Amino acid sequence: MKKIGILTSGGDAPGMNAAIRAVARRAYAEGLEVYGINYGFAGLVAGDIFPLDEEVLNDKIARGGTFLYSARYPEFAKVEGQLKGIEQLKKFGIDALVVIGGDGSYHGALRLTEHGYNTVGLPGTIDNDIPYTDFTIGFDTALNTAVDAIDKIRDTATSHRRVFVVEVMGRNAGDLALWAGVATGAEAIIVPERDYDMDKIAKRLERFREEGHDNAIIVLAEGVATAADFKAELDKHGDFDSRANTIGHMQRGGVPTARDRVLASKMGNYAIELLLQGKGGLAIGIEDNKITHHPMEDLFDEKHHADLDLYDMNNKFNQ
Repeated sequence: MKKIGILTSGGDAPGMNAAIRAVARRAYAEGLEVYGINYGFAGLVAGDIFPLDEEVLNDKIARGGTFLYSARYPEFAKVEGQLKGIEQLKKFGIDALVVIGGDGSYHGALRLTEHGYNTVGLPGTIDNDIPYTDFTIGFDTALNTAVDAIDKIRDTATSHRRVFVVEVMGRNAGDLALWAGVATGAEAIIVPERDYDMDKIAKRLERFREEGHDNAIIVLAEGVATAADFKAELDKHGDFDSRANTIGHMQRGGVPTARDRVLASKMGNYAIELLLQGKGGLAIGIEDNKITHHPMEDLFDEKHHADLDLYDMNNKFNQ
């Protein structure tokens, strides 16, 4: 192996740049040439590939987003698209690839490994919905962004004695809602992994109000409903002077936290170690604070499990 490529795919996540930097720095240390691929698999097929010089990496560890850009490219699910990508890899003499992204990115990476190009995947997504990893790159930064926003919303909720339904991201995983809800003292957390009873939630809020607790935050995972729809349903169960708020894409941006930078660096370093061993088709994770790897195909048959102990704990806090 003499040359490696790096691409980011799917939704951007804080810490992706730190991961790119780590992969490249370790590759340089091993005497490898490094190529950046813009716009994910779409850029691979289009040949948007360039030598990644060390100077380009200066200060990238502290920047959010991905300087390699990202894009969704469903055409890569077809063999025709994969073969076009392989033509470009051959053209540039790239021997192996590091793909930073989520579940969809891993499918594309595995196809390349099956065609003979070793590929290693790093979990770059704020959703924290990848199996076999306790945390994904970007989750901690997105969590802190959500917590900061909810803390500010709490000030308004307190000032006007209102109930705010705050929708956070996470697709079909409730991790952001769970962690943000506990961290901000939310009166209720709504996640896809657990059913909810609106009547019970309304009675809880009414009881709080009778006890002098006249404001509340409900943290809602986007995979359940929109904040507006949930608020409309809540309003049918009582007069709470409620408001709906969607934090939105600001959760994807911002300077990555130290935790995300270190996690990305560890994972990027390990990716090169695996490729140097001639291994591919592997997804890197962190389990019990140790960097691990699993075959990518194992992830497709497994489901990420949210820490629902947080959900139960928060309910007990609000009994």
